[in-house]
Amino acid sequence: MRHGVSLLIAALLAVLQFGCAGSLQSEPPTPLTEFEREVEVRAAWSRALGAWETASQGRTEPVVMDGRLVVVDGNHRLRAFDARTGKPLWERASAEIVSGSLSSGDDLLWLGTQDAEVLGIRPDNGALAVRYPVSSEVLVAPSVAQGTVIVRSGDGKLIALNAEDGSRRWVFERSVPVLSLRGTGAAVLAERQVLAGFANGKLVSVALSDGSVQWEATVAVAQGRSELDRMVDVDADPLPTDDVVFTAAFQGRVMALTRSAGQTLWSREISVFNSLALDDDNLYLSDEDGQVWALDRRTGNALWKQDALRYRAVSAPVVYGDYLVVTDYQGYLHVLDRHEGRLIGRYRVDPAGVVGRPYAAQGLLYVIGRSGVVEAMRLR
Repeated sequence: MRHGVSLLIAALLAVLQFGCAGSLQSEPPTPLTEFEREVEVRAAWSRALGAWETASQGRTEPVVMDGRLVVVDGNHRLRAFDARTGKPLWERASAEIVSGSLSSGDDLLWLGTQDAEVLGIRPDNGALAVRYPVSSEVLVAPSVAQGTVIVRSGDGKLIALNAEDGSRRWVFERSVPVLSLRGTGAAVLAERQVLAGFANGKLVSVALSDGSVQWEATVAVAQGRSELDRMVDVDADPLPTDDVVFTAAFQGRVMALTRSAGQTLWSREISVFNSLALDDDNLYLSDEDGQVWALDRRTGNALWKQDALRYRAVSAPVVYGDYLVVTDYQGYLHVLDRHEGRLIGRYRVDPAGVVGRPYAAQGLLYVIGRSGVVEAMRLR
């Protein structure tokens, strides 16, 4: 019963958080203002998917594999398009309620379901190749490498499956707090380690071979009297590079740690629940209030902050060439100069809003509209 109440409250918070404003505070969204447009956003192609029968419960982002863009529509139907032209390639009706984004690995597409299963799909025709049970619903795409499927389940478990037969290699578990944000960060594979954030404010590194703990770092510490005040979810995907991993937590910090030992290189007090983006010099993020930041990836020093999108339910940022792009609750795609943070472009994808964050591949940006459309765009 306690777990059920937790899920109900978390679902309500998710509606507030992603449907109305950019934070848990009831602040009015910042009105959009005019600016000098320096880039033009053009649609390369657009395809209708049909209206969403049910709201997305987990992340809903497409994936490109072998030149195919594969998406899950609002009726939990898999669809594949030529990533460059938008030509329809195949469709697969699904009896399962897909609850997590798509990923690719070991020559298959992978996704999670609300009925606690992981599915492996053939990318050439959409046929079901494998079906593996797990312990709870899957709200984020599985990570696959070296013959192992890593699954984040909604009950706080990190599960490693044999990609060939679905047998369990190991299970790592952390208790789920009474109240947490709806969703979870992906488990990220980095050579022989698995990096995952948890709702207790910890980032953990475990060995890919057997799930043993290599190190554990505190990204946020629960404070306050109420359960809401004490939420410290690490929902941003860990972002590893070389011997550094970047992470962030809701009501916590943005941090850079050594990937080998989990030692802190730098940290900043910024509340973040979206994933991060990275280029050769900077780390980019959208904070709890919808402000977009650029931090020096070596020192954590703030280089710029764009607050024109506060309380607009801004998505995680995506690097696209010299630009940084985010979407908001009204279905706008905003283009920022990633060196200075200036707003330089805007395009409305769908007045009903968008689902997930933009996805960059094949030289294009892909966005899924909430009214049932997938659109590919390019910037000029």
